[in-house]
Amino acid sequence: MHDKHTIHSSLTLLLDTPITDRTGQVQGRLKDVAVATGTSAGNVAGLVLKTREGRRLVAVKDVMQTPAGTIELRENAALQPLRGDENFLLLQQDVIDRQIIDVHGRKVVRVNDVDLQWVGPNGREGLRVAEVAIGMRGAVRRLLKGTMPRQTLANFAMHFRASVIPWEFVDLIEVDPARRVKLKIEHARLAHMHPSDLAEILEDLPPPEREAVFVSLDEEVAAEALEEVDPRLQKSLLESLDSGRVADIVEEMDPGAAADLLAELSEERSEEILEQMHPQERQEVEELLEFREDSAAGRMTTYFVQVGSGATVSDAVRALREFEGNRESVTQVYLTGKNDVLEGVVPLSRLILALGETRVSVLSEPRIHSCLAEAHQDEVAELFDKYNLHALPVVDSANRLVGVVQADHVIAFLRQKQ
Repeated sequence: MHDKHTIHSSLTLLLDTPITDRTGQVQGRLKDVAVATGTSAGNVAGLVLKTREGRRLVAVKDVMQTPAGTIELRENAALQPLRGDENFLLLQQDVIDRQIIDVHGRKVVRVNDVDLQWVGPNGREGLRVAEVAIGMRGAVRRLLKGTMPRQTLANFAMHFRASVIPWEFVDLIEVDPARRVKLKIEHARLAHMHPSDLAEILEDLPPPEREAVFVSLDEEVAAEALEEVDPRLQKSLLESLDSGRVADIVEEMDPGAAADLLAELSEERSEEILEQMHPQERQEVEELLEFREDSAAGRMTTYFVQVGSGATVSDAVRALREFEGNRESVTQVYLTGKNDVLEGVVPLSRLILALGETRVSVLSEPRIHSCLAEAHQDEVAELFDKYNLHALPVVDSANRLVGVVQADHVIAFLRQKQ
């Protein structure tokens, strides 16, 4: 329920509203609403008026709504020329009919209208952005504006379903890099989305908007999203970035996914990126690049948790805490002997229930399912299906543990075959 001191107005219906002074003399008409970005995102900074002298900006603190529906300038209100380099968004120019990201709904939508709130007693204390309209009600207001009186149109539009997104769930997209920096548009809320949802959003956006969002993400978030994006789009997302920036992103990726990505690029571009990477991450990726993409080694990750065969549960828990990979993907701990020879596989569920001093070896699965690094990916998929596996250790000809194929790797491969 809305506050009784809050009056709602549609941007579409507010545009062209007369702006008067205290004597009732018209000083101009409303042409746009300026909204702050950055830490003050969503606060209305001022109104853009069309006057005899041209476009002018008046601070929102200097205006109020009258009972007659007009907008009145307060005493001593100052009208400033609109220079064009101000640090704010213009709702009509920059938001209406543009694509935005609905962070809460995890989708890309187009804006039909913006709902504003006049706040305070009788709407006389200020103006703020409430929500964006993406449904038929906002579209009707825009399409039929000028064909009937404002209040008649407002009443008619109420017969159509309203579909809105609160402003706090809106992520704006600014394509122009220079303006994006100036406006301080941030996509921090995207960092809290699941990588698969973020990948779907990137895939739904046109190329310019997709690039604008991707370049704004930090390396870790960009890497997680890139792993989930359709391989056909991965290359296009990286085309606009220099090799150093791409290297920073690739370093945050799973080594297997990074190798798959670099294998799709030209040899020259791949080498440029590898040269910019830190030695340890570069070595891991280069080793994986030597394997066929359709092999177990081509599908595996080199991030896994292993302990010596004489380790205790406490040792295994410590190894889990120190693990630098994606902890959510870990389902097993691997026991290795001399020269990293695989000697056991322990599900996490057994570790959780065991005492700290228990030897991990006594918790190991009675049978170890593994595959050779050269095994074809079809054989790997068959093993997952036959034994209902969550992960499969990959070994070399001497039974040394070299990596792990995870269930999501197999799912990705099977989806590509469809």
